[in-house]
Amino acid sequence: MRSSLYIFLILIFFGCQNPRNVINDLESKETQALRNNRIQLPNGWSLTPAGNSLNLQDLPLNLVVSPSKTLLAVTNNGQSTQSITLIDAQSEQVLDDVTIAKAYLGLAFSPDEKYLYASGGNDNKILIYKIIDKKLILDGEIVLDEPWPVKVSPAGLCVTDKYIYVVSKENNSLYKLNIESKSIETRIDLPAEPYTCILSPDKSTLYVSIWGGASIWVLDSQDLSFKSAIETDKNPNDMVLTKDGKHLFVSHGNDNTVSLIDTESLTRIEILSCSLYPDAPLGSTPNGVALSDDEHTLYIANADNNCLAVFDVEIKGKSRPLGFIPTGWYPTAVKTIGNKIYLTNGKGFSSSPNPDGPNPISSRDPQYKGPNPQVVKGSQYIGGLFKGTLSIFDAPNERLLAEYSKLVYENTPYTKEKELNPEGEKGNPIPMKVGEDSPIKYVFYIIKENRTYDQVLGDIKKGNGDSTLCLFPEKVTPNLHALANEFVLLDNFYVDAEVSADGHNWSTAAYANDYVEKSWVTSYGGRGGTYDYEGSRKIAHPKNGFLWDFAVKAGLSVRSYGIFTGKPEFLPNLQNNICTKYPDYDLSIKDSLRFEIWKTDFDSMLAIEKVPRLNLVRMGNDHTAGARLGLPTTSAMVADNDLAVGMFVEHLSKSSIWEQSVVFILEDDAQNGSDHVDAHRSTAYVAGGFVKRNYVDHTPYSTSGMLRTIELILGLPPMSQYDAAATPMFRCFSQNVDAKGFVKRNNQIDLNEMNVKFNKNAAISAKMDFSKPDLIDDLELNRIVWQSVKGLNSVMPAPKRSAFLRFSESDEDDDD
Repeated sequence: MRSSLYIFLILIFFGCQNPRNVINDLESKETQALRNNRIQLPNGWSLTPAGNSLNLQDLPLNLVVSPSKTLLAVTNNGQSTQSITLIDAQSEQVLDDVTIAKAYLGLAFSPDEKYLYASGGNDNKILIYKIIDKKLILDGEIVLDEPWPVKVSPAGLCVTDKYIYVVSKENNSLYKLNIESKSIETRIDLPAEPYTCILSPDKSTLYVSIWGGASIWVLDSQDLSFKSAIETDKNPNDMVLTKDGKHLFVSHGNDNTVSLIDTESLTRIEILSCSLYPDAPLGSTPNGVALSDDEHTLYIANADNNCLAVFDVEIKGKSRPLGFIPTGWYPTAVKTIGNKIYLTNGKGFSSSPNPDGPNPISSRDPQYKGPNPQVVKGSQYIGGLFKGTLSIFDAPNERLLAEYSKLVYENTPYTKEKELNPEGEKGNPIPMKVGEDSPIKYVFYIIKENRTYDQVLGDIKKGNGDSTLCLFPEKVTPNLHALANEFVLLDNFYVDAEVSADGHNWSTAAYANDYVEKSWVTSYGGRGGTYDYEGSRKIAHPKNGFLWDFAVKAGLSVRSYGIFTGKPEFLPNLQNNICTKYPDYDLSIKDSLRFEIWKTDFDSMLAIEKVPRLNLVRMGNDHTAGARLGLPTTSAMVADNDLAVGMFVEHLSKSSIWEQSVVFILEDDAQNGSDHVDAHRSTAYVAGGFVKRNYVDHTPYSTSGMLRTIELILGLPPMSQYDAAATPMFRCFSQNVDAKGFVKRNNQIDLNEMNVKFNKNAAISAKMDFSKPDLIDDLELNRIVWQSVKGLNSVMPAPKRSAFLRFSESDEDDDD
């Protein structure tokens, strides 16, 4: 039974119908200070993190408390430096931070607090640290198997004085390890990527969250025999047991819910909805749970709402909401000690400027001193740019919690009103209600690879660009420049993703679930793992599907040209809607050839009046292949991509459906370059009969905003809270159609110009794996791309960077 627990929080305390409109003249100075220092994120959401904080390393995923509650430990599992941090709970000071080659999630103190056990990630072992004088000293390991590419990947773990229980997410297993002999005592198979495990208070029963499924497995801790599987919602992750062991709370990373399980009857007795509004679409991502000392209060870390949800759970099965607490960006784990709350923020406090980069030093450079060949200290590559933090604050009283709740609502652009009635303009071809008709009937959505705004359009004077960072100016990309100049120049567009792994999910679902966000960092840091984020692994799918799933459900026709075509059997609504002649990702195939394949397919369907309503097209050669011999040069690949886009828009503009068509073009992410405004700022283009001409739009748009615009045209509801909250791109459109077409610009760069010089960059590029997006070391590739354009000995400048700026409507202009 799903709890109807949405009593609007501010209503309780202030008697007002809309929590956003509450004005309290007696608001505390603390809350006023948080509001005055609000941090704006490029995705349109804001942060007002409560409490004090400690700096951590890259992507803290787990936080554990020692049995005496005097120590805390954090495992930092991001793309750059991975480490284990030991913290004094009383003084709130870092005692030690030890770099670890590979780690992932699993962390536990021994009952006597003499040891700390940590998952060794794709090294496929458990690391044993002895705690001496409040320092972590490596004191042994328990090997599960040979390192990657052997697929084991230990994740969450729990311990007794004799045994370590650890789950592994790549070979779907549970191990019982003997601490004394440092050996495997028992191993059993589990279904669908387990996340973590927890022992009952008497140590007789083990609970395992089946992350890739929707259940909790209950096992006997002695022989690991199976007792029961308890149904939950999608992607169960973190768990917390009551002290008597009678109740288990489980958060779900692919839903907006937490389950309450009665461990005696082995049934789910309550579902807590964690989002800020009732029946909100996917997007809260609860992924951490903790109980207060008296077990009357439950704290839930909502990763994608940047807050803690707080529930009164004193009467089990009759929980009631108390409020929300604002956190940092992407909270991942929460614990309590007495009246203190400790919370890890996976992405820290800001999409911060990076004035020192990206200016990566090659790991093969004599000046390189890093401990890991994939980590370049100070490079500020986006994959490791946002360092985590630990927030520490007292549990708020009722009044402060009401104020905190008010801040959380202010920080969150999503509302039910915006979901149902998005921002718009009367008479605009972009409808203001889901299901209203649009004169635009055909959507063509082109996804490119990995460029920032400044890299491509930084030379356009009427936009907010930095020409010193422009690698691919008008000479290289004449068609992209023509689209920006003749239609709409978008100089304030931000991708929602950091890299391609999460970028393709954000670009097709306006969401990346907790598996995606917590897993891509491993392979991108060179620590093993596979690229399984474009539909090829079911755990990475958003619960309610992708854009094409929503379109098919609405009865619309769909066609994919290279989008998510690697594992079509996992995507039933796409499987029969793929142009099989169109290649998947392959940098050896020119995008201009891809255009010819699309053109033939499009013309055949146009002739029989069967052009699909939604067309998804991949053109990704602007990713480039560095200096690899036998492949085109960086500029040639970008120019080929530019020409293909130009030919695409020209051909469509000459067709009979041009006036009813729109082309949306974006990069899936902006990781492979620098930008003086924000690491997430990227290029985006819009063309079509109803698109404005010679217009400059400074409105802050996002990946999710582009998807929201597509949805409104096609009459589809939002897929997540992110597209529901995003600003539709209605300002780019005119009420009147302009039938004038587009004329492609011929390339000024030889598309067959090949990498022929053997130098250090060619040697490095030869070892890179370009078979999938971003399997390579992007730090190296960024430098190689820069030097391929500017010269072998050229050093990338440190870009001038400003904090993210939100432009108001009054800043818009249509000319300069």
